[in-house]
Amino acid sequence: MTYVMACIDGSPSATAVCDYAAWASLRLDSPLAFLHVLDENSYPTNSNLSGNIGLGSREILLEELAELDARRSKLALEEGRIMLEAAKQRALEDGIDSPLIKQRHGDLAETLVELQEEIRLAIIGKQGDHASAGAQVGSHLESVLRTLSRPVLVTPTAFKQPESVMLAYDGRPTMDKAVQLITASPLFKGLPIHLVQVGADTNDAWEQLKSAKEKLKAAGFDAQIAIRAGEVEPTLHAYQNEHALDMVVMGAYSRSRIREFLVGSTTTKMLSTSRTPILLLH
Repeated sequence: MTYVMACIDGSPSATAVCDYAAWASLRLDSPLAFLHVLDENSYPTNSNLSGNIGLGSREILLEELAELDARRSKLALEEGRIMLEAAKQRALEDGIDSPLIKQRHGDLAETLVELQEEIRLAIIGKQGDHASAGAQVGSHLESVLRTLSRPVLVTPTAFKQPESVMLAYDGRPTMDKAVQLITASPLFKGLPIHLVQVGADTNDAWEQLKSAKEKLKAAGFDAQIAIRAGEVEPTLHAYQNEHALDMVVMGAYSRSRIREFLVGSTTTKMLSTSRTPILLLH
């Protein structure tokens, strides 16, 4: 069985993550699970504090520090449990039947990879509760997007039920898979789709877009296509704002180190500046 897997923490995005997860679970008719991962770098389960004890310090001080570390970890686990229970209650109120809760120690990206076979769609906030000051995209999110092979829905801090979608189309094979996913998935059923390509206005580009549009129309979608010139990130957002589109679908970070500079930088910019959810596909 696969789940909509929502990653919960103490960040401002947590409520929106819950609501988008419930929305996706109902649309996909897929069970919902909430996951809280206690970062061992912040709350280690077994710390060696001997290097922090100076010459002449008493053994009791080392014992007290170890006890303090254990208490901090225990409190953090309890805080996570409370957050998971609150998320579960919110999902029940949204009409979700028997949402699951999971709690783990470790690294978020590594945990999601371990659970990958159970994940149909992962949902995570743009910034986690340990995001550095001024950061627009959390470091955990970047790690998740570079390692997880499942679709990832990245949420803003506030929920708005999606009623329209923009697919950032660039003609790569990933986009053909995105079109197939949209036509096959109940997540997008009944939502108008705008396929937007940023680049040269050529016959080849139009032919690719028209082909994708026909596939969507054959599946019952109201689809529109457009080509715009300019820098990718501001041009896509300008089109999105012009048409008041509620969600963006685009490719995630490339696994190729060469393409990472081209694809990854655009992905990061879109995530940094977006005020709507972005569904990222590999």
